[in-house]
Amino acid sequence: MKYKKTLLILLLFLFMYGAGIGAAKIVDVFSSSNFLRNATDNWGLGFGEDGTTPTGNVSAEELQEYDAYYVGDTGKKTIYLTFDCGYENGNTEKILDALKKHNASGTFFVVGNFLETAPDIVKRMTDEGHLVGNHTYHHPDMSKISDLASFQKEMDDVSHLFQEITGKEMPKLYRPPQGKYNVENLKMAQELGYHTFFWSLAYVDWYQDQQPTAEEAFQKLLPRIHPGAIVLLHSTSSTNGQILDELLTKWEGMGYTFGSLEEFL
Repeated sequence: MKYKKTLLILLLFLFMYGAGIGAAKIVDVFSSSNFLRNATDNWGLGFGEDGTTPTGNVSAEELQEYDAYYVGDTGKKTIYLTFDCGYENGNTEKILDALKKHNASGTFFVVGNFLETAPDIVKRMTDEGHLVGNHTYHHPDMSKISDLASFQKEMDDVSHLFQEITGKEMPKLYRPPQGKYNVENLKMAQELGYHTFFWSLAYVDWYQDQQPTAEEAFQKLLPRIHPGAIVLLHSTSSTNGQILDELLTKWEGMGYTFGSLEEFL
């Protein structure tokens, strides 16, 4: 794959140079902002030293052009807790209990199935001051949706059902399913008034038959926490339901406080 990409760049260099465009233009074409402009990718992170902000495969500055974020203010020891809710299996209320105990705000990104099967929990989320965001109705690969009408339907079906359940308008917060995105998606979300949220800290917590132990979770989540972290956890994780109270206590002991994604709006 790397060989093919190198060959492609070399051929394009020769073509453009021969056409009189020059090397400076070629560098611009392959800069991250331009090369990724038409690319589809999975959100990914690169980690450095413990406690430092990871790098995303798109910079925070580039994302902000589209009202999109993966990290908050890196100068403040604030953590933003977010939870992806694909379905309900008995762990979300444990998570809500822990958040209530710590007076911490969370954002729950829900899909249609969760709204259909757990409306009382959704009401509890809003009653206790949490945000409920849009994770699309069917959890598709949104990067494969190229027309605005289809993109909007995935979003509207969630927001309309949320309003039927709660009587409230859904906040314009969006998380792409599986972190799959392209710039056209970010533009469409922005055009619909949404702010898109990726994450700067997560761990493998979504396999039901391979749940990490509490110790394994702490080994991932404690050293890598950093100022401004947007943390992604899954509400389906029994480990998260078990450890969240202790995890929040440990983060507080490290000097962190908990913020709300409303701050980004």
